[in-house]
Amino acid sequence: MTAKGFFGVALVSAATALGSVWGYGEYQQHQQLTSNRTESSNIFKQAAYAEGEVAGPVDFEKAATKAAPAVVHIRVSSKPKQVSQQQMPDLKGSPFEDFFGDMFGQRGQSAPAPQRKGSGSGVSISADGYIVTNNHVVAGSDEITVTLENKKDYKAKLVGKDPSTDLAVIKIEAKGLPFLTFANSDNVRLGQWVLAIGYPLNLETTVTSGIVSAKSRSLGINSRQSSTPIEAFIQTDAAVNPGNSGGALVNTNGDVIGINSAIASPTGSYAGYSYAIPSNLVKKVVADIVEFGSAKRAYLGVMFGNDKMTEEQRKEANVLEGDGVYVMDVAKGSAAEQAGLQKGDFITKVNGAPVSTGTEMVEKVASLRPGDNIALTYTRNGAEKTGNGTLKGETGVYVSVKEQVVEKLGASFENLDKSKAAQLNLSSGVVVKVFITLTNKEDREVISGRAARWSSLFVSA
Repeated sequence: MTAKGFFGVALVSAATALGSVWGYGEYQQHQQLTSNRTESSNIFKQAAYAEGEVAGPVDFEKAATKAAPAVVHIRVSSKPKQVSQQQMPDLKGSPFEDFFGDMFGQRGQSAPAPQRKGSGSGVSISADGYIVTNNHVVAGSDEITVTLENKKDYKAKLVGKDPSTDLAVIKIEAKGLPFLTFANSDNVRLGQWVLAIGYPLNLETTVTSGIVSAKSRSLGINSRQSSTPIEAFIQTDAAVNPGNSGGALVNTNGDVIGINSAIASPTGSYAGYSYAIPSNLVKKVVADIVEFGSAKRAYLGVMFGNDKMTEEQRKEANVLEGDGVYVMDVAKGSAAEQAGLQKGDFITKVNGAPVSTGTEMVEKVASLRPGDNIALTYTRNGAEKTGNGTLKGETGVYVSVKEQVVEKLGASFENLDKSKAAQLNLSSGVVVKVFITLTNKEDREVISGRAARWSSLFVSA
């Protein structure tokens, strides 16, 4: 091979080698970039396929199968009664004559009161026939009929009732009944699934589902049947209609967390929210009624501001802002005084359970009995303290379950004298005097309109 030919071959070989090196380098760089893009894309995953992040379906069937047989249909009726017109006031010549005219008819005559019929629900709580329902379902009835899920009818007797909580206990003579147990309503959480079970609109057993949307709601609805209403409702969006009253609100285990009692409705039918009495309160009241025939009310002995007070109303009443329930006054000899509470303190815990509103505190106290010990945690000038006291069963101390409504009305308090107390079958008490001044027609119309709207918004289920 000539020198020229050898040089040409060498040049081609060098070029080939150089091209190979360059090509391999480019290939490596491409592979690195591809690898980086792949690793980067692996950071972002579709959430639906991420292990351990997908919640399983809620089993409503298990809860419904367990709870439905223990929820009963209650039908009530009252016999027509003759009402003597002699009991009616004589309005002739009075300022009310123009308003009522001759609506009372001829005095001395008798007129039949219409027969009352109603329908509701109840929850069997023992194998031997004890059933819990709402007071407003059975109040004023002469006859109570209970129909089980198997369509068997029983006549029931009223064991006792408590209008303050809108609860009642009835009993049928039967054995081996399916019954439900109470869960701890303090463990109920916002957003958890619940089932409402009852007999709405005279239908057969009906189950609806929803979630807990709020706790410790106070509506004012129990004040229609009691002067000392107790309210701390569990609010849900499970559909509840007239006839569901007294039925069960259960968790996904089929245990009772509440007794359905009311709905928020401008029409009388379900419009989005329903309300149940929490099981801890139900359990205490039912136990009292079964043992004593009536509920035993415990009094804490504090006066506190209404949870719904405006900022202006808080200023007028000297109610300070802070965490917990502001104490406006403490009754002498009460459990609150024993625990060391003073005006200006903030109650933050009851028996170790946090409270931030008066309604929450009411719920905790209402689940206890007179004679029970209570631990109150409170703050004073930024320092936390805990004291203990014994709950009283006397009306002479401020009622912990009756909030002081401080608005632009003005009020005074004085002890109930012995003669008036005797007339009311009370050993002692407190007289609350409220002063209202309506200066013009517009004020009267506004207040009347507000009262009408509020009274029609919340109705018994």
